[in-house]
Amino acid sequence: MTDALTTWAGSHTFRGGPLVHPTSVTEVAELVAGAQHVRAIGSRHSFHDLADSPGTLVALDRLEVPTVVDPDARTVTVGAGVRYGELARDLHAAGWALHTMASLPHIAVAGTVATATHGSGDASPNLSAVVRGLEVVGAGGEVRVLGPDDPELAASVVGLGALGVVTRVTLAIQPTYDVAQEVWLDLPWDAALGRFDAIMGSAYSVSLFTDWTGDAVGQVWRKHRVDAGTRGDDAVLAGARPAEGPVHPVPGQDPAACTQQGGVPGPWHERLPHFRLEFTPSAGAELQSEWLVPRTHAVAAIEALRGLSDQVSPLLMISEIRSIAGDDLWLSTAHGGDRVGLHFTWQPRRAEVEAVLPVIEAALAPFDARPHWGKLFAGPGAGRTWQDLYPRWDDARALIERRDPAGVFANDYLRRVGLH
Repeated sequence: MTDALTTWAGSHTFRGGPLVHPTSVTEVAELVAGAQHVRAIGSRHSFHDLADSPGTLVALDRLEVPTVVDPDARTVTVGAGVRYGELARDLHAAGWALHTMASLPHIAVAGTVATATHGSGDASPNLSAVVRGLEVVGAGGEVRVLGPDDPELAASVVGLGALGVVTRVTLAIQPTYDVAQEVWLDLPWDAALGRFDAIMGSAYSVSLFTDWTGDAVGQVWRKHRVDAGTRGDDAVLAGARPAEGPVHPVPGQDPAACTQQGGVPGPWHERLPHFRLEFTPSAGAELQSEWLVPRTHAVAAIEALRGLSDQVSPLLMISEIRSIAGDDLWLSTAHGGDRVGLHFTWQPRRAEVEAVLPVIEAALAPFDARPHWGKLFAGPGAGRTWQDLYPRWDDARALIERRDPAGVFANDYLRRVGLH
């Protein structure tokens, strides 16, 4: 057993063990080959047992894998356990960038792409969508390399750890750029919903923060890409007012933990995340959930959630609404088209939060809402199946069964969702 190893916010205590820290891909292969059950863990930024195992837990934070930039292919290959904030600093120093960042730069690359974790922006697909290759240690300890033309790549990127231990990830990159971030306060809900597409398209990345009460959205964060001229007309925010100083999205929290605001341009990796790498991410002691709905259903889904404010708001720290471009990855929450993410940062009141999840999912079921794999959810939604939400679900399950027939990488989480 591990010694009280938990997820980052303490929401789950790992039951598996031993916990091992291999330093090479060869060591990972030997560990997998000799284990009856094994799962990889990275920065543990999930809220449940997704990365847990009844057997060996393989931590990837000490892998000695060099970061390699290929300027001709415009890619970077990086060790699976590297955190995005650290990768971003290295890329920027070399004159390169990623197209987006998640709100937390603290998360590890392999776990991020395996769960379809995303940044924000109408034209920005999630971080998984720019994966151009994977190195994966399979159930027998074999090391497979999936390149950009491999037919299994689209099935394996968002793999939930079911296909093996990912040891290297290759990502598409682009020349570095600057971003300016600004915050507006108290945007009336009528304006937010009436001009939703214009507001979400008024910057490279836009986030709406709300507690679902009152007549106004509490905060609008806009991130403008300086080189692309992505600053939209401020008129779309009519009725709101610019923040007079830095703010934290969670009321009462110190804004020193947040990336610089006030419209001051700076490197992409110091503006696209909401939080600084050197500070505790988000509020710290919290729970999270998120559902992603097709862009065409966004306004109706938001209105449905507003109707649940009496049940949701007392448990909430803050909610965030943002947009994500679609992709073709089989188990991606953005598979097949553009999505809007409806994110909930909850107070650490587990039983009460879990009781309200089916209520939210019932309200969102008519809108084909897909829950974020790494956050808390009850199921695919009232009257829905995973096959309803994911056209390639059965194909993904068949691939998992073929690659891991003995269930080396199986765990309770995968069995609950029917992928093992």
